[in-house]
Amino acid sequence: MAEPEFRATGVRIGKRLRSLTRAGQVRISDGRVQLLTSYGSEIDSAPVQAVRASKPWFSDDRALADLNGNRYSITLGDHDPAPGEPGPPAARRFIEAVRKAAGRKG
Repeated sequence: MAEPEFRATGVRIGKRLRSLTRAGQVRISDGRVQLLTSYGSEIDSAPVQAVRASKPWFSDDRALADLNGNRYSITLGDHDPAPGEPGPPAARRFIEAVRKAAGRKG
């Protein structure tokens, strides 16, 4: 398996008003976006070309991702952590990674 193009841990993932995990993972690798629980179980995955990622106007630390007709709210960081510090990357980096992996321009 190739090295992931994007990986974030400690991510809150929700669907509508329901929280699915508070310490989940988001990965982009091998042309797929995967949403995982803190235990590594798959919540959902889809080919990166079929995923739409955006940022809601009301939040800097959140991204919205549409996978297989389901909209997920992904809470990352509002800024990138300092080098060597733990914490999820900024939501902006996730959105850029999805667009880059799909070959789309921002």
